[in-house]
Amino acid sequence: MSELIVQKFGGTSVADPQKILAAARKAIRAHQRGARVVMVVSAMGKNTDMLVDLASQVNEKPPAREMDMLLSTGEQVSVALMAMAIDSLGHKAVSLTGAQIGIRTDSTHTKARIRSISTERMRRLLDEGNIVIAAGFQGIDEDFNITTLGRGGSDTTAVALAAVLGADACEIYTDVDGVYTTDPRLLPEARRVERISYDEMLELASLGAGVMHNRSIEFAKKYGVTIHVRNSMADTPGTLIVAQPESRGQAVCGAALTRNEARVTLRGVRDEPGVSCTLFSSIAARNITVDMIVQDVGESGRADISFTVPEAELADTLQAVEAIAEELGAQAVEHDRNVAKVSVVGLGMAQQTGVATRMFRRIADAGVNIQMITTSEIKISVLVDREFAQRALREVHQAFELEKEVTVDAFEASPQIGADAADVVERLQGAGMEDLMIDEVRLDETQARVTINQIPDTPGIAAQVFEMVAEAGIFVDMIVQSHAAHADAASLSFTIPRDSLQHGLQVAKSIATTLNCGKVDSCPEVAKLSVSGVGMRSHTGVAIGMFRALTEANINIALVNTSEVRVNVVVDGKSGQAAKLALEKAFGK
Repeated sequence: MSELIVQKFGGTSVADPQKILAAARKAIRAHQRGARVVMVVSAMGKNTDMLVDLASQVNEKPPAREMDMLLSTGEQVSVALMAMAIDSLGHKAVSLTGAQIGIRTDSTHTKARIRSISTERMRRLLDEGNIVIAAGFQGIDEDFNITTLGRGGSDTTAVALAAVLGADACEIYTDVDGVYTTDPRLLPEARRVERISYDEMLELASLGAGVMHNRSIEFAKKYGVTIHVRNSMADTPGTLIVAQPESRGQAVCGAALTRNEARVTLRGVRDEPGVSCTLFSSIAARNITVDMIVQDVGESGRADISFTVPEAELADTLQAVEAIAEELGAQAVEHDRNVAKVSVVGLGMAQQTGVATRMFRRIADAGVNIQMITTSEIKISVLVDREFAQRALREVHQAFELEKEVTVDAFEASPQIGADAADVVERLQGAGMEDLMIDEVRLDETQARVTINQIPDTPGIAAQVFEMVAEAGIFVDMIVQSHAAHADAASLSFTIPRDSLQHGLQVAKSIATTLNCGKVDSCPEVAKLSVSGVGMRSHTGVAIGMFRALTEANINIALVNTSEVRVNVVVDGKSGQAAKLALEKAFGK
């Protein structure tokens, strides 16, 4: 069977007739090489924005169903013009809407999820020698209503079609040369990476790397689709998104700045099971996206919980929080709309020590204060004042020498879904293509917790702490720094191996004395529970599901941190096995 390629062209790549013809020529060249080609096309340029504006002039709050009906016409124009362009160049093409392809979705208008895709018509047209032009961003529900897939919908369509067709590659054509170590508009020295892993790209996509949307990466990871990001206007190599990172010896592959963040802190909530579940369920009920979650260790039956949300959603968030603050026993609700998040991402972090310390030191030397810290296995995020965020990003990018070329590991192809295409399609359609897929509920009972209270809220403190810890030869896993409370002092908690606890306490007490901190406390036996999977970002209820399951098991959470592929919580060590059973039951593992 000849090679099958899915090519996706975004709005800027089909913005005018000349660009449509250029895209058509790319598809024809692949077809002439013997490949079967499916093109996925977005609406032309600013067409979608124009339609949204038209709708607002007719109705300030147009019905979601009718918005889908309206917005889907943009892609219908593009696919027809693309088929005409290919015909004018002497080749066969057929344009298809989402409904004509057979993309079935749920009925959530403006942000529908794909349930299944039929392949019979596309395969028949391909076998007849046609280039198939598929409308991105759209499908139909069970009642044949037109639906749209929301932000990044054409990317999602392309990767989904590549999955069900068993394509050899999915080429995403855009107006940039590929994926960069950071946004080149912010740092001109950013380097294009040759290859990036699904997990790394998921983290970067969630942090605002606009090349790909996270839903399409979730699809690719779930079904082993190779994605090739390329420039539609140049024949540059682009970037491969696959299971394997660019270099296993590289701790960090990219850095990112999420500028428009806002922080909310609840002071002195009751330190008991159910508080986190109640809080974040109330926020989720308003469809608010929560990003960083930092819950510190409670003192005297009280704890602080801080989290970030998009600045545009701060007002709704405060309404939700203030409505339940008394129920949670919160002593105060605080917020700051002038913060930003700086993050580094890399699969190599799991094998290398000192990554966090290196990041903290470079930010400290730049005179930038860190307000909050949260870490996962492949990401470290810090919250800083928005005014200094770009400076912090530049320092971090330089600290890990991300502008320099690296020796790229030999490529290993992503695992194939299966040998028989019909079996693959049946599996995809039977499961629900965008269903949340939990890979693992993991319990780690080898760690202890150390907390240094009332750390001065000044630049360089985190760097000093973890440099001293590193000099003592102590391995650190999770790091959680809360936002400074009274007297401009924060608490800093970290987990270490249990057999290092006594040594760790000695070091922590020495640090507390040297830096004029408050008391040091610890828990000799903690249990770290991790839930990982595909769809964590687009299924925002994963953390809430964890909190609810632990609440029902009457298990209190001591620490929380989150990422795009994993949510981690720390509980008392005696509750570890019960917590694992509760989470396995909740997620069907």
